[in-house]
Amino acid sequence: MHRTVRRLLVAVTLCVALAGGVVTQSAPATAESNGGTRVMPLGDSITDGVGMTGGGGYRVGLWQRLAQNGYTTDFVGSGYNGPASLWDHDHEGHSGWRIDQIDANVVGWLRTYQPRSVLLHIGTNDISQNRDLANAPARLAALVDKITSTSPQTDVFVSTLIPVSYADAKVRAYNAAIPGIVSSRAASGKRVHLVDMYSAVSLADLPDGVHPNAAGYDKMAAVWFAALRSVPGSIGSPAGNPQNPSGPVDTAAWYTLVNRNSGKAIDVYNLSTADGARITQWSRNSGTQQQWQFVSTGNGFYQLRSRLSGKVLDVAARSTADGAAIQQWSDNGGTNQQFSIQTIDGYVQLIARNSGKAVEVQGASTADGGNIVQYSDWNGTNQQWQLVRVG
Repeated sequence: MHRTVRRLLVAVTLCVALAGGVVTQSAPATAESNGGTRVMPLGDSITDGVGMTGGGGYRVGLWQRLAQNGYTTDFVGSGYNGPASLWDHDHEGHSGWRIDQIDANVVGWLRTYQPRSVLLHIGTNDISQNRDLANAPARLAALVDKITSTSPQTDVFVSTLIPVSYADAKVRAYNAAIPGIVSSRAASGKRVHLVDMYSAVSLADLPDGVHPNAAGYDKMAAVWFAALRSVPGSIGSPAGNPQNPSGPVDTAAWYTLVNRNSGKAIDVYNLSTADGARITQWSRNSGTQQQWQFVSTGNGFYQLRSRLSGKVLDVAARSTADGAAIQQWSDNGGTNQQFSIQTIDGYVQLIARNSGKAVEVQGASTADGGNIVQYSDWNGTNQQWQLVRVG
């Protein structure tokens, strides 16, 4: 399925501390976005795609499966490679890197790209470098915890390692610890999911004993795709609902945002035009206080501008706390005035760039005047919105 890709050329500053693998980064040199659900492929050379001409690895087959099944997905990360058949080349695969090196950089990547889902395959270099293998599972667990604490709304898919021909016993010992790491976090409410990659790829798929050939990478792609589709919202919804596109919104249009739980619309309370005015839900009407324009700020983020006042939705006081009020305020360019659009079951979520939290009707209220706030994404219908175009 054809997907239009917009290239965003931005400046990049990279400072690499070779000993620790720490990267300080302002933005990717070349990023591609189609406005879809953001997925971060995260790991080492296997994520980078070593072994395939031009790189890409499993990302090629995964992208093709997503597109063919109607999903609009935006791969994100500071890396960029792959063949022309991979329409979105962004990723966070770092050849030669161990768990601790990914851990040292992951917070910055998460804050920059705010992925809806992370695909994590890491640990091969810990094994090949014989790096304190007894504690490698603990390092993986700490990395998973860092991802979930930094970005609690993100689904984290933790993969077992594919085989390594010269260290299979070490790989199997490491892999044996992963189900417990995942299950304990899932039991505590974290969005962490186990992906069995070891059994999908055979030694025959590894020409150099470590990196798959094209057939092996495609096997990985099939496993990732099945895992993503098994978790609602992790890759949005397939195309088919014209009022809730999984691609970019029309920035020339005005929309009413209708809550899935209550059926009421986001509304500027009491027709106010003042900074700090409450944003509530109210029964739908034709008033301009319920009409909003999505104004792109780049990198898949938008401001929501009121047709009534000309002001934009704003997380009060730049708060990152659950329950912080959504208000209207004059445009000041702050990240607390920028939101990403995530699709789920034919509806959208609005995720605040500053906090990573979702815009919701407080307390799942169905009453007129229910407050609009931000809250950690818990997949509630009070955090899901229908976009109704009104002009």
